[in-house]
Amino acid sequence: MELEVSSQSQDGHTVVAAAGEIDVFTAPTLDAELARVTSAGAHRIVVDLSAVDFLDSTGLSVLVKTLKRVREAEGGSLAVVVTADRVAKVFRLTGLDTLIPIHPTVASALAG
Repeated sequence: MELEVSSQSQDGHTVVAAAGEIDVFTAPTLDAELARVTSAGAHRIVVDLSAVDFLDSTGLSVLVKTLKRVREAEGGSLAVVVTADRVAKVFRLTGLDTLIPIHPTVASALAG
């Protein structure tokens, strides 16, 4: 399965939306977009995973790498939007839900 990734500015944040599965084959697509937006100066990022139904450790490593990048900037933040239980479970099992805030909607992530 392929991964579609897009980004847009919204309420002072950059929202990077992904759709599909994030695994060893598709994670570089997400990584490239997150690297592009952080290199362009974005440091308040919301990654919308609401259209993602599978996420493996490769995808998690992309998010951790992005978290490190945004924390280097003053006021930098990273949040994710997760709606699929199996994706949320990966965050809980790895403990990443304690480092990266998880929200049910983009609106709540932007408000958080």
